[in-house]
Amino acid sequence: MAIAFTFPGQGSQTVGMGGAIAAASRVARDVFDEVDEALGQHLFKLMTQGPEDQLTLTENAQPALMAVSMAVLRVLEADGGLDIAARVKFVAGHSLGEYSALAAAGTFTLSDTARLLKLRGQAMQRAVPVGQGGMAAIIGAEPADVETLCTDAAQGETCAPANDNGGGQIVISGHMGAIDRAIELAKERGIKRAIKLPVSAPFHSSLMQPAAEEMAQALAAVEMLPPAIPLIANVTAQPAEHPDIIRRQLVEQVTGRVRWRESVEYMVANGIDTLVEIGSGKALSGMAKRINRDLATHAVSGPEDVEALLKLL
Repeated sequence: MAIAFTFPGQGSQTVGMGGAIAAASRVARDVFDEVDEALGQHLFKLMTQGPEDQLTLTENAQPALMAVSMAVLRVLEADGGLDIAARVKFVAGHSLGEYSALAAAGTFTLSDTARLLKLRGQAMQRAVPVGQGGMAAIIGAEPADVETLCTDAAQGETCAPANDNGGGQIVISGHMGAIDRAIELAKERGIKRAIKLPVSAPFHSSLMQPAAEEMAQALAAVEMLPPAIPLIANVTAQPAEHPDIIRRQLVEQVTGRVRWRESVEYMVANGIDTLVEIGSGKALSGMAKRINRDLATHAVSGPEDVEALLKLL
């Protein structure tokens, strides 16, 4: 069994997440305490009790999702004796999940990761006023057709593919007017579905350039170690192991495309047969199955999932 660990991105947050693993493990509670302390806020209380609209805010959702992933990972390591560097061939994360993957691989400390993600969320929200940008999922179209759709819908505004999630789902991002035009054009062109997403900003588009500049400054000031496991980077769908390259790619990732389909295909081509999703939800497991139905997938978020994975390993 050749394993990669994957880490979820925004949209996987739910009120109550992290509660079960915290109740079952002191190690998990320590992770949540450390994140709370690093941020100077009661994030764990917000994660477990809500309100949902506050948890959904980008600046809260990003560090919260990372905290759950890291709590699960630390329980696997401390309570289950898992040596991640020995058992896991690659790590990868979807958008903010790339930071969780790097924390898991030892590139960033937990506290630094929490602070970086808080800032990343704030910077992304600052970059474009609410209501001016948006995103939509285009389902059942070839990548080349989505590129053409974006070009035709732009009309002088920004509209571009943002996430290639595989299985015929590509998310586009840009000015709200251009996104609305793309949705209408998709209907006219017989594309299966085009759905506006409930997000507060046009992530992974050139409109995020002010946020990229903020992240460049923040990342320049943080110590980064080489990851103990190669990271499959969002922007290249290739392994990255040198801190300077990873730093640059994390900046590029703010405005760049999340090449998730290609990342999973790269891992499969390099021997991976099992993808383990560490953290809240099962979104990446679903995507993986649509990309390659032969992949074994396991989503690990609660104590029962941890036990099941440790038995499997």
